[in-house]
Order: sequence, then C-alpha cells, then structure tokens
Amino acid sequence: MEATQKEWADSEIEFRIVLPDGTIKHLHSIAHPVMDELGEIIEVVGTVRDVTERKHAEEERERLRQLEADLAHTNRVTMLGGLASSLAHELNQPITAAITSANACLRWLAHNPPDLERARAAATRIENDGSRAAEIIHRLRAFYKTGAPPKLELVDVNQVAGEMLALLRNEADRHSISLRTELARQLPQIMADRVQLQQVLMNLLLNGLEAIADGPGEVTIRSQCTEQGLLLISVTDTGVGLPSEKPDRLFSAFYTTKPQGTGMGLAISRSIIEAHGGRLWATVNAERGATFHFTLPAELQQ
Repeated sequence: MEATQKEWADSEIEFRIVLPDGTIKHLHSIAHPVMDELGEIIEVVGTVRDVTERKHAEEERERLRQLEADLAHTNRVTMLGGLASSLAHELNQPITAAITSANACLRWLAHNPPDLERARAAATRIENDGSRAAEIIHRLRAFYKTGAPPKLELVDVNQVAGEMLALLRNEADRHSISLRTELARQLPQIMADRVQLQQVLMNLLLNGLEAIADGPGEVTIRSQCTEQGLLLISVTDTGVGLPSEKPDRLFSAFYTTKPQGTGMGLAISRSIIEAHGGRLWATVNAERGATFHFTLPAELQQ
C-alpha cells in the first residue's frame, strides 16, 4: 500500500451515474494527491464536474455527421442510378472489345502454322481491355461505397477530375456535349477524402451537362494555383445560367430548379468543400452559362 501511495499521481476519469429517478449523469473527476515531507499522502484534493450536456452535444454532433454521411451516400447512389444506362455502355465497350480480340486470337492460333505474332497482339489487347473494365468497376465501387468517416489521403485533384470525366464521357457524347479540360501541370497533392472530392466534381459536372440539356454545348473543367496558395477548380458550362434572383439559394438544402432534382447535390458539395477548408460558389458567365468554383488549401495538411 505504501508503494502505491508514493506512486500515486494526478488522476482524471470520466464515469456515469444513475440517479434514483433513472436519469443518467456523465461526470468528469480530477484528483490530486497532497504529500507531506516524507512523500506520504495526507489528503486528496479533487473536483467532480457534471459534463452531461457536453456529452449530449458530442453525441448530437456525431448523429448529425452520420446523417450527413448517409445523405451524401444517397446522393451518390441517385447520381449513379441516373447514369446507369451510360455506365453500362461504358463498361460494355471494353468487354465487347476483349471478346472480339479473344476470337481473333483463337483464329490466329488455329492457322497452320499458327500466327503467333498476331495472336500475341490480340492477347495484349485482351489484357488492356480487361484492365480498362476492371478500372471502371473499381471507380464505381469506390464512388458507391457507404457513408463512413472521411478517409484522408494524398490526392491528385487533376487525376480525380480525369476519373469523373471518364465516367461521364458517354453521357456527354449522348447529348452532343463536349468535355474539355484546362488542367494546370504539377499541381501539389493535398490531404483529402478522395471519394468526397469525386462526389463534388461529379455533382458539378452533372449540373453542367443538365444545364445544357439537349446540346450541343460544352463543359470545361479547369485547375490552377492561386497567388493566395489555394487550389482553384472551376467547372464552366454553356447552359441556361443561374436563377436571376438569389443565385446562392442553389446551395440550400432541398432547393432545386430541376423537375427530378433532390436539392441535395450542391448543399452536400458545399459542406464537403468547407469541411476540407475551402469555399464553393457560383458565377454567371459573361456570354452564356454558369461557372462553379471551389478552392482547397494547396499546402499538404497532416
């Protein structure tokens, strides 16, 4: 017991108690031993503080975070549902090409003597098409994944933009809309949640395509570094433009100008960008259409 007393240091714990009426209280206790000149404990001074309200506030914040994550996932699923036909077409292309190459490979091998050079070339095409199909599936699975705590990793924003353009290219072609890029070279990588940034870019690019409707038209995505040390990403379309009154209402939850819209895409996008330390806003183009801009801190964040 004596050794235990001499080793006793300040202690800090949190615990719960249940009152006679069934109410649960969360308490935070701090204890400090007071020693005499021989190092013996002569008394313990401490405090006990009721932190129930703080605990409830933390639980409410976590509940709201989970709700936001669930809404974001629902938004991603809704987007992919709307693109199902286009995505099926994109996935079908490499599969069909691989089957064609496989048939060609068998024909070259059936020759007497076998044409090994052409068979080898056909097998290489099969490998490339199979890898392309696997990459499409990988992008879809990552984008579809359920809401989870943000996973921060080193992200190349230009690469993320390229992934979203690849998913949307068939949809754009179907409506005679050109997708253009003006991506600055050697942009710094940032610490961010890759899937969340994919969702923001997908939302903005889809908005641009829908604003143009029946085409022809053009959607351009740009990236650059600003003098203030920020990454600036812009998505410009040649569509119908923004509402004439209070354009910032576009970012309000459940506000939409589209018959089939949920009114959540831009609200979720702004929330994601702000959580990454950036800003999202929209401007009217000088000639036609609108541009959505967002910034992200360019320096690496740990």
